[in-house]
Amino acid sequence: MNAALPRKTKTLFIGLDGCTFTVLDEMIRDIPGTGITMPFMKKIMENGVRAKLRSTPNPLTPPAWTSLMTGKGPGEHGVFDFIRAEDKGGEVYWTLYDSRDVDSEMIWSMLTRKKMSCAALNFPLTAPPPKNINGAVIPGFTPAKHLRRNTHPRELFERLKSDVEGFDPKELAWDFENEQQAMDSLSPEETHKWVRYHLPREEQWFRIAEYVLKTDAPDLMAVMFDGTDKIQHQAWPWLDPNILPENPQGHDKLMREVVLEYFSNLDRYIETLVTLAGPDAQVFFASDHGFTASTEVLRINAYLEELGYLKWAESDGSEMAMRREAANFANLDWSGTTAYCRTPSSNGIHIRVAEKPGDHGVPPEQYDSFREKLIEDLKKLRNEFGEPVVVDVLKRDEWFPGQHMDRACDLTLVLRDNGFVSIRNLKPVVVQRPHAAGTHHPDGIFMAYGNGIAKAGMVDRLKIVDVTSTLLYSLGTSVPSDLEGEVPQAFFTPEWWAEHPVKKGAKTRLERDAEKADDMDATEKQKMIEQLQMLGYME
Repeated sequence: MNAALPRKTKTLFIGLDGCTFTVLDEMIRDIPGTGITMPFMKKIMENGVRAKLRSTPNPLTPPAWTSLMTGKGPGEHGVFDFIRAEDKGGEVYWTLYDSRDVDSEMIWSMLTRKKMSCAALNFPLTAPPPKNINGAVIPGFTPAKHLRRNTHPRELFERLKSDVEGFDPKELAWDFENEQQAMDSLSPEETHKWVRYHLPREEQWFRIAEYVLKTDAPDLMAVMFDGTDKIQHQAWPWLDPNILPENPQGHDKLMREVVLEYFSNLDRYIETLVTLAGPDAQVFFASDHGFTASTEVLRINAYLEELGYLKWAESDGSEMAMRREAANFANLDWSGTTAYCRTPSSNGIHIRVAEKPGDHGVPPEQYDSFREKLIEDLKKLRNEFGEPVVVDVLKRDEWFPGQHMDRACDLTLVLRDNGFVSIRNLKPVVVQRPHAAGTHHPDGIFMAYGNGIAKAGMVDRLKIVDVTSTLLYSLGTSVPSDLEGEVPQAFFTPEWWAEHPVKKGAKTRLERDAEKADDMDATEKQKMIEQLQMLGYME
């Protein structure tokens, strides 16, 4: 009797948070005096296929990664921001999103139902994980003290402690104390220190991915590296070839060296994981959004006040009033506010509609005319150079269709430079940044390499919801009929496509079987908010 063949991973998926071709093309270029930073990525890009990947309408980490994991848009899965807020008329209450807020089935559960195995490492909104997942889940965006409880299966955490040299959950998770230093001072020295801090953290995720791939060989091996996003937020001037000094010296030289070191390490991680997956595996890369340079700040609530849509709360000097002014959301007089922005990350405006006569807000019958007038006013705004600041305004019923459309901002703003708005009570309304800052661009990356993958170079732009369908197709299983994405034929050789027709299957199912989680206390939530502040998502 022949011995059982060892398990092999069929599909390797590497998520690169915020990755953009602007940077990747620079990293595979032979730079004089530096060489090629990512030689293995160069091989992948020259021998595979790639496309720009259009993100969710607001290209933000939580809704975008959730769309990538579910194959559905925010209007269906219900995640729109880092925080979920409820307007109770006189107050707005908020909490951080987690997996229990995702109202669509994720790919990990789809595969479990199909008797296939998976590993999901460092993806946001995967905590708490469903307890029936066939494979490994170690969530991202989770404090270290909650990591053990939210690791699935529970014994995996103990295996990592005993088998992975240097395993350190405090380093693996977000170290809020360490990352807080970047908020205290963004001096050149602190910026360099903060970027360097992410190198060993990324190494931790690589070692865990390497271990799971070697020992478990799941059908779908998926790991997400998020240092790409964090570093680009704080170090974009040293990555964007359009604004990088020609011959960097001093601090510029040190910053350039450390960001190149990060991407060089990332290239090594990718090469090791692809090699371990073997020549028969198909390898895919995707990002939740891209990156670009933001050059100005729009203080949207200050502008709404000028137009008469918003009223700031008056301070009586009390301790409560001071706490409200220092809070993470705009301190408003709700009786005089009909439209406002809750968070910079939302880039959106909520219109307050009166639920019954006498309530504060816009009468329901006036909603449409009120919204049209507000859009008109927003598009009138110009910067000091006469350029429109708001280049598009997206209506939620047109851009977020689905069962949870009402959770979306009434209006989502697209700014001239793709930047995030500010919600602070400061003037002037539009101000130029002293230095360009990294911000999200709606076009990320989607790439493929390996057995059956076309050597086609750049093809037409795809949608982020296409990723789920593509991964399921690569695994040889059916694609649920209610997914919003398609499998891109251009990614595969004609021979592969002919031999492997797309199979449509039953609709997705959602089972609420996540274990009750240890919810974060107020201190931990505040630390999470501070992390989001440092990245520019909150203020």
